Amino acid sequence: MSAVNATPENLNQILSGEDIAPTSKAPVAAAPARRTPYFETESGKRFVEGTRTLFRNAIPPLLGMLLFVALWALVANSGGQIPGPGETWDAALKLFSDPFYDNGPNDQGIGWNILNSLGRVGIGFGFAAAVGIPLGFTIGRFDFLNRMLSPIISILRPVSPLAWLPIGLLVLQRAEPASIWVIFISSIWPMVLNTAAGVQRIPQDYMNVARVLNLSEFKVFTKILFPAVLPYVLTGVRLAIGVAWLVIVAAEMLTGGVGIGFWVWDEWNNLNVAHIIIAIFVVGIVGLLLEQGLMLLAKRFSYE
Repeated sequence: MSAVNATPENLNQILSGEDIAPTSKAPVAAAPARRTPYFETESGKRFVEGTRTLFRNAIPPLLGMLLFVALWALVANSGGQIPGPGETWDAALKLFSDPFYDNGPNDQGIGWNILNSLGRVGIGFGFAAAVGIPLGFTIGRFDFLNRMLSPIISILRPVSPLAWLPIGLLVLQRAEPASIWVIFISSIWPMVLNTAAGVQRIPQDYMNVARVLNLSEFKVFTKILFPAVLPYVLTGVRLAIGVAWLVIVAAEMLTGGVGIGFWVWDEWNNLNVAHIIIAIFVVGIVGLLLEQGLMLLAKRFSYE
């Protein structure tokens, strides 16, 4: 006999022994489902990881810049003649409000000076690449040439770039080509050395296969050497463009003409220190953009 719940309505029936139909139990409500916290979901985890990456990549550089500006302001307020960040910022706003004015060959905006410097760098760097990269391939490919030219390169490579300027002025008789010559002779060595090193690091098995297949020298170059050495070539190009941009500022200070180096020297003659500081930042930013652009190009062709 099933158990029956006693209630005031069926108490008399229970005492008299009558059968009573068991009452049905009320259904138990299901427990509400547990809601997953947002940060435990996939989108929440992605948000947390993205926030961590942002802080890891953005906060340290930001703190470094703030520390630099604070030290700069401290030095400027110590009684020296160096303008502070606020004064330099105001001068930069005024300077870049019209960067391409032209009041004659000796009075042009900073934009024209930057473009002229980039033009000289492009010409000198282009000549250096046209000579240095094939020379690097040749040195790396043929051991006899490597042994013959290595002593000459070892002697000439450490020479200061500005030491080549008098030679350029003597031979070329003009300041403009002499500046390009200095860029050429300074930026050629990273491309020569990196290209030669890349050729020498090609696995010997590749060359053995080419020898078995009786490939021509042109086929060896286009099918084996160039694809394998391209990352090394781009590394040399990246290093060379940094050297070229570094050298042009010093060369233009000595040769004159329209260019960022001569502009810095002219501002020094005018005792405009704020413009000199602005030029330092401009040179650094342009050099950074050139190097980062070539780094992206190198990563595009890297096989590692």
